[in-house]
Amino acid sequence: QVQLVESGGGLVQAGDSLRLSCAASGRTSSVGSMGWFRQVPGKERELVARISWNLGSTSYVDSVKGRFTISRDYAKNTLYLQMDNLKPEDTAVYYCSARRASRTEYEYWGQGTQVTVSL
Repeated sequence: QVQLVESGGGLVQAGDSLRLSCAASGRTSSVGSMGWFRQVPGKERELVARISWNLGSTSYVDSVKGRFTISRDYAKNTLYLQMDNLKPEDTAVYYCSARRASRTEYEYWGQGTQVTVSL
C-alpha cells in the first residue's frame, strides 16, 4: 500500500502561481508512476500531468502545457505540481495518484486539495 497526502491548494487570482505537494509513504519502492488529476463537479476526473517515478519522464494534458510543471524529489518521496499563470478554468479539486510499475491504472489516491482561481 502507498499513502498519499496532498497540500498546497488555495484561492488565488488569475495569473498567480501555486505549488501543490504530495507526500508519499508506505511501499513507495513499488511505485512506477505518479500523477496529478483534477476534477470539477459534473465532469470526469482528468489526468493533468504524470511522471515516471524512476526515470523522471513527464507528460501533460495540452491545456496546461507551458504553465504547469510536475516534478518529484526522489529522496523525500514527494511529488510536486508547480502551477503558473493560473486561469479560472484550472479551478478544480486536485488529486495526487500513484500506481505500481506492474499496473496500468492509477490505484492509490490522496484526499484531494481545492484550487480556486478567480478573475
